[in-house]
Amino acid sequence: MSHFTIDKDKCKRDGICAAECPIRIIEFKKDSVPAPVENAEQLCIHCGHCVSVCPQGAFSLSDMKPEDCPPVRKNMALGIEAEHFLRSRRSIRSYQAKELEKEKIAKLIDIARYAPTGRNSQHIKWLVINSGETVRDMAGMTIDWMKHLVKEKHPLAASYKLERIVGIWDSGYDIICRGAPGLVVAYAPKEYGGAHLDSTIALTFLDLAAPSVGFGTCWAGFFMIAAANWPPLQQALALPEGHACFGAMMIGYPKYKYQRLPLRNKPDILWHNG
Repeated sequence: MSHFTIDKDKCKRDGICAAECPIRIIEFKKDSVPAPVENAEQLCIHCGHCVSVCPQGAFSLSDMKPEDCPPVRKNMALGIEAEHFLRSRRSIRSYQAKELEKEKIAKLIDIARYAPTGRNSQHIKWLVINSGETVRDMAGMTIDWMKHLVKEKHPLAASYKLERIVGIWDSGYDIICRGAPGLVVAYAPKEYGGAHLDSTIALTFLDLAAPSVGFGTCWAGFFMIAAANWPPLQQALALPEGHACFGAMMIGYPKYKYQRLPLRNKPDILWHNG
């Protein structure tokens, strides 16, 4: 069975599928039915653009048919409210002492899996730490890493003012994970060159979707750096062999609600118009 199927009766010979194929494996000649190029099946990255873009639903892949793909609902598209939605997004650093529902976290990850990845590789995997106590334990390991850097007089200790951060932790305040009841970790194979970028995009999807289930989030920056450099934390994460953490995000129910949109610097733009 061919990987590509085009319904000749439905096809309008408009060439849209060929124009939108990101790796140019669909050949189109005017007034002819599009056709895959030689070795197209081996070159296909299974992105589904050809299936998704055809107005007539004439294009199918062996693992993706138009009738299996939910239609784009124009009435659900963001309009002028998009600016308000994005500007009102805040990093949440105060959380309620409230248990997180597993199904809500799973829903957010299900949304995040649709984030773009290099060549549609979809290498990103997920670790969910759904225990405030465990999150705090790992925050403590991050502090141990910081103490080590301070002791060794590592350049990062001065640039990140780690001695002060350690002092805040020792005073009883979790400045690393902010008392979050949950932590979502994006990980991938170490040898995958797009892991950092793909993880960042996927976590951003999760971050923006979080309010839809009542959650707030915050990037766990210090935790992420420690997870890349501190063996005790890496052992605690217990990721599969050959994989590493490439992003992490605190998650929980926000304790407070923001009332205003804060100001930001004007954008610094270079224009090339010719």
